[in-house]
Amino acid sequence: MALFKRLNSKLTPIINTGFGTNATLNGKRFLNKDGNARVKRLGLSFFESNSWYHTLLDMPTWKFLGVLLLFYMGINFVFACLYFAIGIEHLNGIATTQSQWEQFGQAYFFSAQTFTTVGYGHISPVGFMTSALSAAEALIGLLSFAIATGLFFGRFSKPRVYLKFSDNAIIAPYQNGTALMFRMAPYKNTNYLDTEVDATIGLSIEEDGVLTNKFYTLDLEINKVNTLVLSWTIVHPITDKSPLYQFTEEDFANVQGEILVFVKTFDDMYSTTVATRTSYIFPEVVYGAKFKSMFESSAKHTHTLIHLDDLNTFEKVML
Repeated sequence: MALFKRLNSKLTPIINTGFGTNATLNGKRFLNKDGNARVKRLGLSFFESNSWYHTLLDMPTWKFLGVLLLFYMGINFVFACLYFAIGIEHLNGIATTQSQWEQFGQAYFFSAQTFTTVGYGHISPVGFMTSALSAAEALIGLLSFAIATGLFFGRFSKPRVYLKFSDNAIIAPYQNGTALMFRMAPYKNTNYLDTEVDATIGLSIEEDGVLTNKFYTLDLEINKVNTLVLSWTIVHPITDKSPLYQFTEEDFANVQGEILVFVKTFDDMYSTTVATRTSYIFPEVVYGAKFKSMFESSAKHTHTLIHLDDLNTFEKVML
């Protein structure tokens, strides 16, 4: 209650965050570490509530390739079964003296040749039903490869934000007081211009006996840089105007809170603005720490070396 009175007397909460005020509905945190909202949408069928195009664009590469392989193998298996059901004698080139497993195997590979429109000519359809089925399979194959090509292009051409964030935020000494800090760094050969950061803190506090979500803007020491080529430590000075003012280590352990980070930058490779986000819940905030340096000069002093594996390295200090 004392925390609520202090915040309510000095700060005006944000009401248009999109996360709602009911603290029992946020599932422990608002955003996952990868920036996706911690929300499951119910009330619609599985196919209505999922965009397969977006799912295939966003899934990891190994999963995407696995889906394509399974689809290719599965659809050829289905057509091989259909050819086998019509009758293997309608596929000219498959010997009827072979075992059924060998006949099915050849029907499967005939399906693969038809699906890809390769058509080696060793096996050919005979009769209306088999010819119609192979014609339909060739059409489905052409459409499938067109869709797969579009998905490959979409995955390669989709703008992505290649930024890594530190695993933890820290409460560190700053000037004559303390500050909340976290840092990020680009990790690919991309050029980011006009990078802008916004940070919001969400607190679950008791108001009239009801646990309520309250959101407050965190004022940053610098919230925009012209170009982002090295790491950037984002600093929120903890003054008497900060929602974290007079927060102790015990408060971070006992209060349910989350720091929401939103980053917007211009990628000159794609000539477009891209965005990303992440969050830090209070157990991920280290009280009394200082980030270690990530930089050093090259041996000949011609380059600045940045060690991305040190992005989250810090040392404990007394506050």
